[in-house]
Amino acid sequence: MNQSLKAIPVPNDWDRRGLPGWTYHSEALFDLECSEVLLTHWQIAGHVSDVPGQGDWLAFDFLNERALIVRGKDGVVRAFHNLCRHRGARLVDGEAGQCKSAMVCPFHGWVYNLDGTLRGAARPESFGDMDRAEFGLKPVEMEIWHGFIFLRFRPGPQPSVAELMKPFDADFEAYRAEELLSTEAFGRWTFEPLPVNWKSVRDVDNEGYHVAMAHPALQDLYGRTYRDLVYPGGISHSIGEFGDKPGRLWSVKLYTKFSPEREWLPERLRRSWTYYGIFPNSVIAFTPDGAQYYHDIPLSLNETVVGGRLYRRAHETREERAARYLAYRIDRETSYEDQQLSIWSNESMKSSAFDDFHLSDLEFGVRAHHDRLRALLPVVTLDAAPPEDELAHINEEMRSAGAKTQ
Repeated sequence: MNQSLKAIPVPNDWDRRGLPGWTYHSEALFDLECSEVLLTHWQIAGHVSDVPGQGDWLAFDFLNERALIVRGKDGVVRAFHNLCRHRGARLVDGEAGQCKSAMVCPFHGWVYNLDGTLRGAARPESFGDMDRAEFGLKPVEMEIWHGFIFLRFRPGPQPSVAELMKPFDADFEAYRAEELLSTEAFGRWTFEPLPVNWKSVRDVDNEGYHVAMAHPALQDLYGRTYRDLVYPGGISHSIGEFGDKPGRLWSVKLYTKFSPEREWLPERLRRSWTYYGIFPNSVIAFTPDGAQYYHDIPLSLNETVVGGRLYRRAHETREERAARYLAYRIDRETSYEDQQLSIWSNESMKSSAFDDFHLSDLEFGVRAHHDRLRALLPVVTLDAAPPEDELAHINEEMRSAGAKTQ
């Protein structure tokens, strides 16, 4: 961790309210969130170890956009829109796969090289004077940082990933993040879609106040030391150290027994579970045994999928593999617990008895996330829901008025 970066202190006197309940159930606002927040900010799509060889590919679908990440013959990883330039069909279908030397559209057989250039169209004489150079795959903005692959579908306010995440450079370097390997067992994970707005998932994940009550395993593992830190720019850091007690639950007891101390890690990370939050909806998490990223992907206003990918270290011992599996067990149980909390929170906002959040100092991360949404979409500062058909216009007026006063 960059020690020069200072966490935002929790003010002595601050507005403890959250976003108003209507913002979780407005179709018009959700449309704005998709176009002006989610699609304009960096999304994690994988790790370079997910595409280790020539022709290996990953697909990433996000809010009606379809990305294809592929490693070329030259070893370079590139990202394209997963649609043929002829009629828009998917070039690849599924989560991951391998192309030998080219990508062939399953609709009409157009062939693309692994660098995205068009090799040839089927029945080229039927297209008249067509310049193949103009019909290569369209690129998606991509950046690789410590091995993790980030995509952005539209230009947005965030700086480059390297600049945004620079405060965490030392930690990711210490964890040897670029050397992580994709896992076959439990590698890609997703839960069934939750009947909630995506912000309800974030609200639960953005604070550790609920750990003691809602997560017995995490409390048993590291709850005594857990803390959340919020930093400028929409990033956050949560950390908890384990090993001061053997654990009461069988999964925790076995994990603390089997998780060996990695001497190559800095002492502060040898017995830690660490989480790095990235606005608006992503987290990269490390244990001494491995790593994962996870994110909440909205399918609609009130339907969200939580998923991610798990990674391991090279040359695992049997003991290390057992520890990683136990960490996975603890983490999955925690995720199930969080899902129920998200559902309860989301549905409460439709009740006539719901007034507002009243946040604890331990929930300052929720406030920080909401503040970034307020800055991007000023209409969410309204206590009462504006008319759906006027919401976008009102938001633009409020943004323009705010820009004039700055």
